[in-house]
Amino acid sequence: MASQKQTTERLKVLFNGPEEAVGLAEAALLFASDEYPELDVRAYLGRLDALAANVRARLPAKAPPETIIAAMNQVLFEEEGFKGNAVEYYDPRNSFLNDVLDRKLGIPITLSIVYVEVGRRLGLSLEGVSFPGHFLVSLPLKERRLVLDPYSGGMALSAEELSNRLLQAYGRQPAVSLDRLLAAAGKREILVRMLRNLKAIYLRQENSTRALSVVDRILLVWPDLPEEVRDRGLLYDRLECAQAALQDYRRYLDLAPDAPDAGEIRNRMIDIGKATPHLH
Repeated sequence: MASQKQTTERLKVLFNGPEEAVGLAEAALLFASDEYPELDVRAYLGRLDALAANVRARLPAKAPPETIIAAMNQVLFEEEGFKGNAVEYYDPRNSFLNDVLDRKLGIPITLSIVYVEVGRRLGLSLEGVSFPGHFLVSLPLKERRLVLDPYSGGMALSAEELSNRLLQAYGRQPAVSLDRLLAAAGKREILVRMLRNLKAIYLRQENSTRALSVVDRILLVWPDLPEEVRDRGLLYDRLECAQAALQDYRRYLDLAPDAPDAGEIRNRMIDIGKATPHLH
């Protein structure tokens, strides 16, 4: 349990270092502690350890990856009961890793984080995949790649099934190759996608204060994402924090001077300046 200041400092340490040093589950739990200040990060990391130990206890020595995956699916989805929350997909709790571990309900990306983290503890080099519309997990093997869907009980997906999903997402087959769409997502990319999901939920609820807090975390992970700098400015603007809004609008235009909405942002800055002439 840590204060928000301690949480921020720990996140800065994580994201100022190399990507491989970032603990995916630890970072996700630290983000959740914004909503749950008393959250015990170590205790929840211990829950992931326990899940992995449960799987390990039923594995033969030198089990091949496919056997480990089968045992993981048995433990996580059949015995522990983890599943996708299709009924309340936009419940914010689906985006908090502690809630996912407590309730055993989540969305594709948070269930994938659980899956990757349990697999990592068992020696599997699982990778997150930012597949269009639905986050997945892949496991590169010597002669093939397993693509798995933790939201659907760890189901393995064939190339045909993946193509059908793309058709559903786009209404047509995209020009980008399937291999490119199955490229491994970095830890920062995974965490930003998780946080963007949460931001979208809060925006749907018109909860600007919580959305602003999430954007702050996104920019801590990836400081120069132009659209997030702009969105933070828009949220500050909505919350009538004129000086902060102007600062982010200026930075957005520095980062993306030719953005399609650059003109709109410049006009809004002029309007703010007229309404608050003491700002300059």
